[in-house]
Amino acid sequence: MKRQWDATELVEHFTLMPEEMVLLENKSEDNSLGFAVLLKFFQMEARYPRSKQEVPKQVVSYIAQLLGVSSKLFKEYSFSGRTFERHRAEIRSFLGWREFTVEDASEFTNWLCEKVLVYERQPNALEAGFYQRLRELKLEPPTPERIERLIRSAVKTTEKKFCTGIFKQLSFETLRKMDTLLKTRDDLDDDQNQFKQSVFNFLKQDPGRTSLKSILKEIEKLLCIRDLGIPTKLFANVPPKIIAHYRRRASVETPRELRRHPASIRYTLVAAFCSCRSQEITDSLVELLVQIIHRIYVSAERRVKTQLIEEFKRVDNKPRLLYEMARETLAHPEELVKDVVYPVVSPTTLEAVVKEYKSNGNIYEQRVYTVMRSSYLHHYRRMVPQLLSTLDFCSNNNVHRPVIKALELLKRYQDSNQRYYALGEELFIDGVLKNDWKNLIVEIESDGRERINRVNYEICVLQTLRDRLRSKEIWVVGAKRYCNPEEDLPQDFDIHRETYYQAIGQPLEAEKFITTLQQEMTDALTMLDKGMPKNTKVKIQEKNNGWIKVSPLEAQPEPINILHLKREIDQCWFMTSLLDILKEADLRIGFTNHFKNTGIRSNLERDILQRRLLLCLYGLGSNTGLKRICAGIDGDKETDLRYVKKHYIHREHLRNAIAQVVNATLSARKTAIWGEGTTSCASDSKKFGSWDQNLMTEWHIRYGGRGVMIYWHVEKKSACIYSQLKTCSSSEVAAMIEGLLRHCTDMKVKKNYVDTHGQNEMAYAFCRLLGFDLMPRIKRIGEKKLYLPFPDQKQNYPNLQPVLTKAIDWELIRQQYDQMIKYATALRLGTAEADTILKRFSAKALQHPTQRALNELGRAVKTIFLCRYLHSEALRREINEGLNVVEQWNGANSFIFYGKNSEIATNRLDEQELSVLCLHLLQMCLVYINTLMIQRVLADPVWMKRMTPVDLRGLTPLIWGHVNPYGTFKLDMNERLELDVA
Repeated sequence: MKRQWDATELVEHFTLMPEEMVLLENKSEDNSLGFAVLLKFFQMEARYPRSKQEVPKQVVSYIAQLLGVSSKLFKEYSFSGRTFERHRAEIRSFLGWREFTVEDASEFTNWLCEKVLVYERQPNALEAGFYQRLRELKLEPPTPERIERLIRSAVKTTEKKFCTGIFKQLSFETLRKMDTLLKTRDDLDDDQNQFKQSVFNFLKQDPGRTSLKSILKEIEKLLCIRDLGIPTKLFANVPPKIIAHYRRRASVETPRELRRHPASIRYTLVAAFCSCRSQEITDSLVELLVQIIHRIYVSAERRVKTQLIEEFKRVDNKPRLLYEMARETLAHPEELVKDVVYPVVSPTTLEAVVKEYKSNGNIYEQRVYTVMRSSYLHHYRRMVPQLLSTLDFCSNNNVHRPVIKALELLKRYQDSNQRYYALGEELFIDGVLKNDWKNLIVEIESDGRERINRVNYEICVLQTLRDRLRSKEIWVVGAKRYCNPEEDLPQDFDIHRETYYQAIGQPLEAEKFITTLQQEMTDALTMLDKGMPKNTKVKIQEKNNGWIKVSPLEAQPEPINILHLKREIDQCWFMTSLLDILKEADLRIGFTNHFKNTGIRSNLERDILQRRLLLCLYGLGSNTGLKRICAGIDGDKETDLRYVKKHYIHREHLRNAIAQVVNATLSARKTAIWGEGTTSCASDSKKFGSWDQNLMTEWHIRYGGRGVMIYWHVEKKSACIYSQLKTCSSSEVAAMIEGLLRHCTDMKVKKNYVDTHGQNEMAYAFCRLLGFDLMPRIKRIGEKKLYLPFPDQKQNYPNLQPVLTKAIDWELIRQQYDQMIKYATALRLGTAEADTILKRFSAKALQHPTQRALNELGRAVKTIFLCRYLHSEALRREINEGLNVVEQWNGANSFIFYGKNSEIATNRLDEQELSVLCLHLLQMCLVYINTLMIQRVLADPVWMKRMTPVDLRGLTPLIWGHVNPYGTFKLDMNERLELDVA
């Protein structure tokens, strides 16, 4: 039950009805209050409170006020004994519920096995489903310990049945190879054993940085998994959550731990792990291929540019030099060039003229291609035969079939040493090569015949393949991110079409959708046009074919009492340890309950586990590491913390814990201080340095240096609802959409503020379809244009003439409306990542019809927003204030994530993500505790009276002047280091 309730909620949920008041007759005051609290709590939660502290004080006070008694009497009410049992029986009888029996336990176990565990294995979800089922059947919940035993029994029964079924589908040869996979010893001739890395641990490793070595290593892993002979459809009918559960269990266990399992469980874990790793490795191979092809061209271009800059020397007065050369040549036609021309124009100057001509001509592209050819021929070409024999490329579009045929041609010639393709060989040019590429692959022999150079053709085919892979026009069998694009869409869309439309709140008829949008465009353009004469902050100018000029926002008055409030907090809680803040948040919220063992049961006592979890979360979230954390803690060793981290701390657990802290923060806020609940959040990214032997780390073009990006979604009062680890070159638009859809908090987001990089026409379109208002801060607004709803309406807006452009193509939107809804549904359901869909719609040439329709829709929505943005200074200020909040959140990152120079010091992608999520959790705990501290200070009427509206507007719980993130230092002058020899 949430801790904070406003007056309206108390009246709605905790008011005693007349028939309920009858139950309180003939009861003493303390029993009446205790009975009433139990009754209303049971009606809300379908269970009784486990302790008095679980009931919010506001609820007790409200019910006591209804009964006309003191709320202190609740402390005297006993939660044990005959009176308590009699009250429970009365409540059951009144509500029509009954006790949980042995027969119910058996039925619930069967229900869990047949209906729930088939799709879900997370303990928290199972427990929530159990309580929901009890509510539906009106059964009083048994003790939490009994519920845990029943769930554990059902899980064990289901797992035994599931693993036995998987085990029976594996051949003897596959089982033998799996055993070899888990070996960590070599049998030597002298009967002595030597430890080695198991193949299983080799398969766990992430790919290194983009290089030929990484590609060959990933191919070796993929071939190793395929050699096991695991049936392709082994997990065909198993939900992805169940496969991920077993994959997670296998990934955290050592080969020795896996060998100790019963055979059916052991082989199921290995099979699930290898099945998932096969998809991940295939994705990594495609990613490496795409990046290497790009690197070959970029490196060649960089080298050629450097050479040209060194060679380039601009020659002045060329007409004068030409005149002098012509004069001397005509005057001495019979003499040698070196005797006539060189005295007038030196050989150095003539060489500079030649180089200048070459640098300005088509020779540039040829030189780039020459360097590319050399790099590919002498180094990267070794990967092509193995890639073509390992990966199976496909396409659903006949337009791209020539590329598939070209790849088959490359595969046929992979063992040949010929320079040219055989005469008469069918070569694929159209649809594979660009128009200006043909002259790069054709060579003329001495007899005048044209021949196709194999190396040059391979380079062109691979470059085209890269573009098609990124847009998923060509896909790879066995991949996950680069799978068949048809699998990204909901397969039952045609069957449940009406349901999917209702889920995103869009009309079934395209005409209704278009009519609404046309009316909004007309209203927005009319509003802006009529308001322009009085709009002193916005000017529309004729220059540059229409230019929009917006005056900067004026500075807001500075809050005068915020500094005094911070000083008061510093005095009350001087240098509070960040670890104590994390601990206090857990004791109040209990977020560590989300961290469950990946196995079936845990042998650690709850108190010990909670302590070690907090130490691990702090060590990861502050980036100090587990080893340094143990230095000042007695009783907890580094090995203990590493065990807890390995078996208990995972991405899903952290996201659930973060959501619980965010929800607790939102419910703890007092309306008088923080205002009404908001539906707006801002999103932006921050660069962190990181180790670079992985595919996640990239060089950042704007900020410089290698690193990764963390993309945050922060609401207006500094509660971060979602975080993502992204590459530096990844789409901010995709990250923005992903965060709006995937956050699991109670916040209902309707508006999202982004910076310029977080918006484009595709972003406007998808946000409109998904029911979000995208509100960006646009830096280069001067060159923006406004689209018209209809072609003949330009004269209707005389004040906007310079910036008006063509009309929206509504017919295209009408034709592709169903497809657009289908892609929006795929984003909502998570059948495809936002980044995957946006990459598919990133092509500039050969645009997909749905892509062109989404662009048209985005232009219409963008026009509506621009009209509102230009018309309202308040809206521009609102967006700016929202983005200032996320900038402040970014500023606090380095204060908390201070260890190791704020660099993510690991190459493992899963550990990088754990560090990011632990930072998110730690910073949210700081916001939660600061919220309570501020409310504690402002509970004093004197302080609250001092706060002006300007102060409350600028109030934020993201402050850290009173926090000590570094721990406690002890100095004992009587202790010495043992340095001398005894």
